Amino acid sequence: MALQVEQLSWTAEHHPDEIAYVDLAGHDDLTFAQWEAGSNRLARGLVTLGVRPGDRVAIHLESTHVLRWIQSYVAIHRAGGVAVPVNTRLSPPQLATILGHAEPAVIIASSTLTPLLGPARAQIQSIRHVIEADTDQWFAVADDDDGPIVPPVGDDDLADIMYTSGTTGLPKGISVRHRNTHIIPNGTPAFTGDSWLTGSPLFTFAGLSFVFNPMKLGMRCCYFSRFDADEWFDAAETRRPTMAFIVPSMAQLLVTHDRFEHADLTSLSMLSVGSAPLPPSLHMKLAERLPTASVSNNYSMTEAGTAFTYMPPGELERHPGSVGIPMGTEIRIADDDGNPLGPDEIGEILIHVGSQHREYYRNPEATAATWSGEWLRSGDLGAVDADGYLRIVGRKKDVIIRGGHNIHAVDVESVLYRHPAVLEAAVVGVPHEVLGEDVGAAVVLRAGAAATAEDLSAFCRDQLADYSVPRLVWFVDELPRNPTGKVVKAELFPPIT
Repeated sequence: MALQVEQLSWTAEHHPDEIAYVDLAGHDDLTFAQWEAGSNRLARGLVTLGVRPGDRVAIHLESTHVLRWIQSYVAIHRAGGVAVPVNTRLSPPQLATILGHAEPAVIIASSTLTPLLGPARAQIQSIRHVIEADTDQWFAVADDDDGPIVPPVGDDDLADIMYTSGTTGLPKGISVRHRNTHIIPNGTPAFTGDSWLTGSPLFTFAGLSFVFNPMKLGMRCCYFSRFDADEWFDAAETRRPTMAFIVPSMAQLLVTHDRFEHADLTSLSMLSVGSAPLPPSLHMKLAERLPTASVSNNYSMTEAGTAFTYMPPGELERHPGSVGIPMGTEIRIADDDGNPLGPDEIGEILIHVGSQHREYYRNPEATAATWSGEWLRSGDLGAVDADGYLRIVGRKKDVIIRGGHNIHAVDVESVLYRHPAVLEAAVVGVPHEVLGEDVGAAVVLRAGAAATAEDLSAFCRDQLADYSVPRLVWFVDELPRNPTGKVVKAELFPPIT
């Protein structure tokens, strides 16, 4: 087996009646045989509509239609098309920009989202059909034949275009070829009946990885389309997942919930936290609550393909604040000129991607600026200790320069998270007439907790160098985040006084 879709064909043949995917919100599920048959019918329907190898097909489906989403994704590949997962939170102009760049022939959408496609359909000539997956259009397009299909593509053909949901700038399309879609290789696993609990939006790198990876481990996926801490604990206790994936904002809501100390979480053998750095104090709380599980804050990028880091069991206490060691790759810390730095020196994180290179779609300038040979310039700052463990410091643009002192926002945030009244915090540079920049912090307080700006600055003063202490602290109801859970600091503005 080579293409990922072949994994579904094998599993549907050998475990046809096992539940493959559970929609926790919709109280519905899909067997492997149903997934295979539905995907084949839609693939033939796409071919009938004129989709040819290499044609782009956009998926603009709400997460509540997760079962139709995963069938659509497989069907596109079976038809030889290129899947373009689209962020469902985009405005019509943003949507038109991305679709104008991808030029899809077909869009598979939720009926609630099709009105947003108006500007795109008027401007983009490539769009020939829009299929509403949650209406009778789905059945009208799908063919009666659900038999096997051999995709007319190979390993080097384009499989997906993933548009980044970055915290700054316009999203870039990342080209994913069939040969580098595999984080976990295809195989012939025995079905265990175990579950993997996740809720990442399917149009993200993290979300897309859960279409096939649970199946490749002989597991089913339990998916929640809307995160609610109570419902997460319910699923953990009733579904008894052995693995779960969350993002830091979810982790924060879980550890501050009344059920955190008493819920039955004994089924979990692994809790993976990704998409953004996890404050060390929060990481330790999770690890202490799950002493028999591996609790890891994984680090990767869509551009890096299958390269990522993980925390080996028992190593967190020895390497607090670390995202672990590289798996299947090499990580180097470099200065602005690309020269390697030594242990514990802070510089840009370079990731060795080798043959897993993913270029930017129709953007050779950005590709040239981001990849240097087989090395990916991440734009993230970090340090590697003498044991090879990576610590994320922040984005290169996330360094605050106050009167000549370099201040890493994540160091200040880590201290703020230790304050008992603080639920969340984000540190940014604010303009200063004399110093150039000063340190500002937007803070979300815990429910029922009280603290003043002066309280938090004094708390930081006891643990940070004087120049790193936030001089401006303001309180917000919530931090702005993109769909992967990363805080969008460009949307943080201190109050006008």
